[in-house]
Amino acid sequence: MGKAAVAKAFEDIKAALAVLNAEVDECGSEPFSVADPLAGLADGCLDILAGARVVEAGFAGLKARAAVTYADTAQVIAADAPVQAQEMAVAAEIGCLLALGSRAAGAFLAASHALCKELPPTLSALQSGTITWQHALAMVDETATLDPAGAAALEAYFLDPDVNRPPAAAPIGEMPAYRFKAKARNWRERHHAESIEKRHAKGIADRRVEYRPDQDGMAWLSAYLPAHHALAGWNRLTAIARGMQGPDEPRTLPQLKADNFSTAILSSGNTTVGADESVGGGDSAGVVAGTGGPSSSIRAQVLVTVPVFSLMGLTDEPAMLDGHGPIPPSMARQLVADGAASLYRVLVDPRDGAPLEIGRTKYRISQAMRNWLRLRDGKCPFPGCSNNSLDNEADHILAWHQGGTTGISNLGQPCPRHHRLRHTSGWKPTPATKTAPPGWTSPAGRHYKSEHQDWEPPEWPRQPRSTIGDPPDFVYIGLSPGEDELERFLHAPPA
Repeated sequence: MGKAAVAKAFEDIKAALAVLNAEVDECGSEPFSVADPLAGLADGCLDILAGARVVEAGFAGLKARAAVTYADTAQVIAADAPVQAQEMAVAAEIGCLLALGSRAAGAFLAASHALCKELPPTLSALQSGTITWQHALAMVDETATLDPAGAAALEAYFLDPDVNRPPAAAPIGEMPAYRFKAKARNWRERHHAESIEKRHAKGIADRRVEYRPDQDGMAWLSAYLPAHHALAGWNRLTAIARGMQGPDEPRTLPQLKADNFSTAILSSGNTTVGADESVGGGDSAGVVAGTGGPSSSIRAQVLVTVPVFSLMGLTDEPAMLDGHGPIPPSMARQLVADGAASLYRVLVDPRDGAPLEIGRTKYRISQAMRNWLRLRDGKCPFPGCSNNSLDNEADHILAWHQGGTTGISNLGQPCPRHHRLRHTSGWKPTPATKTAPPGWTSPAGRHYKSEHQDWEPPEWPRQPRSTIGDPPDFVYIGLSPGEDELERFLHAPPA
């Protein structure tokens, strides 16, 4: 069949696209709905979008396989050519064909090779339309520094239906790729074969500030910093900017953040975020009168959840920095030593690591309950939103005046944008539970799940234990007495 079959297949695809475009233009052979043509057209367009996503993913998988097969074939044909020259030639060919620059073509080839040669479950999910090309790229990025066993374990955790995951956890294809990337990064940090302390030390050695010119007389200035410094600075900029908003302030929130950032790095120093402002703090916000800079009363806030054994130095389990993800336990211990007011004592279930319920029967939401919401949801619960907890607003799902209670199961913490969306559109949150944030129902009646925290049971310290004999013939590492007892309780045979 060869080229004729390929040409015929693409002609059929073009014909199918013409049919779909005619349906969007209401020129099909029959309307989506005779009773309500407008509502029918709206629902039909959503069906077309859903189908197009699956087909696009299949095409992305096809492109990756075709590119790798072409590269392998070209390598055999030009076996005598230098390897570097051959790789450049292949990338140039594909770049010209797909209208990509040399760097983008090289990145596309590298990602395609990783998918086809090293990540077959990810490629299979892409070809079936379960995930998108952006999800596949996130998987490629997060497995890039793992050994084959680690990469296979990460793939299996998110893609293998037989792997034990939280029952309410959404499939990765149902969340935006950048949110999946954050979840994959969290898993990678916890299960990486190399200690997070060693990898963090390498990152600190590589800290830097970068400058990149852009269009229209603008440029980007970014810094690669330890996560708690970067996040504390971001939270402080957010608090300052929100405090400056008002009826007489014409600037938007992003503009206020940018202005305060430039003022802080260009001023003589009275607006700099100091080391003592990396944690804790009050909620006040404002500007120093007459200086145009942020008030020194503004303090950065970060939330850190750290396993108690890791805090004690008995395990190397990462802590969780709200809005970022896993951090080395040494960083969490440093925050505690510096008097971080952002660390809260929370009772967690030792079997799965999930926080346990707390509650209140009054309308007013206590600070303890707000802290609980941050721990349960981790971010704004709207699908795809990554606004972190400190900038969100506690909200009753079923309104108090309609009989709703002030309990964890009736509370969400949407960000300001999605809080407004709820009250100004047909988007409505669905009921939450003690351990799961609310989902959302769209004006079209389609339900979308919120992300769930991927709670894992905390690590228990190991202790050496001798075998019988005097002296013992060898020593092995066993569980701690507390975990031994817990194991016996959880796995006791039925009576």
